Amino acid sequence: MLLNCDLGESFGAWTMGLDEQAMAVIDCANIACGFHGGDPDIIAKTLELAKQHSVTIGAHPSYPDLQGFGRRSMKLSPQTLKNTLHYQIAALDGMAQCQGLSVSYVKPHGALYNDMMADESILQSVIQTIAHYPKPLKLMILATAKQEEHQNLANEYGVNLMFEAFADRLYTDKGLLTPRSQPNAVHGKPALMAQVKQLVEQGSVTTNTGKQLPLKADTLCVHGDNEASIALVKEISILLTRT
Repeated sequence: MLLNCDLGESFGAWTMGLDEQAMAVIDCANIACGFHGGDPDIIAKTLELAKQHSVTIGAHPSYPDLQGFGRRSMKLSPQTLKNTLHYQIAALDGMAQCQGLSVSYVKPHGALYNDMMADESILQSVIQTIAHYPKPLKLMILATAKQEEHQNLANEYGVNLMFEAFADRLYTDKGLLTPRSQPNAVHGKPALMAQVKQLVEQGSVTTNTGKQLPLKADTLCVHGDNEASIALVKEISILLTRT
């Protein structure tokens, strides 16, 4: 199971996360494209780090919400959403090509990610957008109880999906992430490590009602926010290697 991490989210003099340390222990970097974090200098530096560590590059586009860090939902028309995503993906892909690199996949950020998983019309618009990009790109989405339906929808447009699981989040019976506003939505270290082990060994997670929910995940989302997060990613990587 590949480890992916949201990176390149700093902006100007503001630093977000420990990108240099995280890049050394992950497989896939979801790089911010400037609409919630990131700027030309940050993008270039993050791409350099990815190249140095041979990490696969993904675009991490969002709603145009720099002030809200992409965490606020926006009602965009399908065409505006398409243009907004193409603009961001193309910017990152162009800068990647300048360094001899290439973007391989797209993982929407924040509110856009949550909205597309809750509203199939938005998911369909995102899939169509990926299908209409000039080169093949994979789309990373949340692995849920509706994986087969989502795969069938993507197949209609010839888009390959990467299904993602979260190590640190409590799942609902539908395979969605429990809102952070609810109790126990974010796992502490023991529950987090147990969930990773269950995902790898059994292909399932235990939901907020105690049910065993099958999930077929290609990649696991991890965080590089601080030293403790980096240490945890290293432990997860060791666990994945051993299992």
